[in-house]
Amino acid sequence: MPGKIHPRFSRLSALVLAAPSLLPLPMASQTTSPEARAVVRAAVAAETHASHSDHSIWTYWDHDVTPGQDATYFTIETPHGTLQRMIRLNGMPLTPKQVHAETRRIDDFVNSPSAQARANRNSAHDDAQAASLLAILPDAFLWTIVSQTPQWITLRFQPNPQFDPPDMESRIMSAMAGEMIVARSGDRIRSLRGSLTHNILIGFGLLAKLYAGGTFDVERRLVGDGKWQITQTHVHIGGHALLFKTIGQQEDEVKTEWKPSTAQTLEQAARLLNDLPANP
Repeated sequence: MPGKIHPRFSRLSALVLAAPSLLPLPMASQTTSPEARAVVRAAVAAETHASHSDHSIWTYWDHDVTPGQDATYFTIETPHGTLQRMIRLNGMPLTPKQVHAETRRIDDFVNSPSAQARANRNSAHDDAQAASLLAILPDAFLWTIVSQTPQWITLRFQPNPQFDPPDMESRIMSAMAGEMIVARSGDRIRSLRGSLTHNILIGFGLLAKLYAGGTFDVERRLVGDGKWQITQTHVHIGGHALLFKTIGQQEDEVKTEWKPSTAQTLEQAARLLNDLPANP
């Protein structure tokens, strides 16, 4: 899709590829308690079920800060994909020329079956990769319950030395240590945060070179109608990885003002976006 295309949480990529810095984790425990394992497996099952059953669509504001750019978008989801329109750039309203470019970009995408097909293929790839990574979450780490309240269960995780990563994605994921919070109601993941425990070199650093201490933080909230969505993502990982466009970046993204979307087609979403005032 034109501009940025943000996969729905059903893709789960952000949650399971990495996780910000916490206090050093105790390394004495080399096993996962049965209670902790049960919590993690229930969370994985709940998220897997939600990824297949949640077909809700939303509108929201997306504030995305990357090196050299601070952009605010208005996002409209539809059953056929997601469209975004940039509203502010580096804190300022768009110029008339930039407004025209946004309108042209959106219209070009809506009228391009090949661009839509490419976006759908990318989304399907995200879905498959996320499902695979989510499935190994209980075994890739050693889990410990550190606190419980009537609403939340907080767990710490550290790499499982007995885990044999089946692919490069799993190898990167399993080098994380940090904390996960699970909601007791529905077993949904509320947050996942952590850091790389050591440098990652793949292909002698040619395919991937990620540095220890790099951090990732995903926050999720109920946004309405009992639905969970990612509301904040903070990535600060140094290095590069040819196979992962979102790794080795510095990015802070916050999504706010969630409302159910009424757009049933990309054409409807485009009309709504193109009718937005220049400085709403």
